[in-house]
Amino acid sequence: MAGAFHRYRRHVKPWPKTPPKVAERFQASVAGIEGVQVRPMFGFPAAFINGNMTAGTFRDRILVRLPPPELQSQLDAGWSTFEPMPGRPMTGYLAVPPDVAADADELRGWVERAVDYVRTLPPKEPKPRKR
Repeated sequence: MAGAFHRYRRHVKPWPKTPPKVAERFQASVAGIEGVQVRPMFGFPAAFINGNMTAGTFRDRILVRLPPPELQSQLDAGWSTFEPMPGRPMTGYLAVPPDVAADADELRGWVERAVDYVRTLPPKEPKPRKR
């Protein structure tokens, strides 16, 4: 069975990295926010508070985690759900539209909304390391 997985992996193309401009914009949007830890998620930069992902990048997109009422209102306004794989949305996360992501102040505002929401969630316990 392990051999089948390795044959499969050889044919899967790696996801493109986050473009430097998008990564810089993301880093600036989370800079200086108390309690935020930036570390990789899916191999892309992501911001965490108490173990819960708040915002991040995926390929050339920036995503934020919002409370259900705000999530629905932004979907109604034309934002899209975040799907790392087609048909597999991550519940609670939206992809920030490119025009919003391009505006540093507006992006920071959405990241701060995400941070405010995630601070209300219970801390996530770290998973034990696999051996």
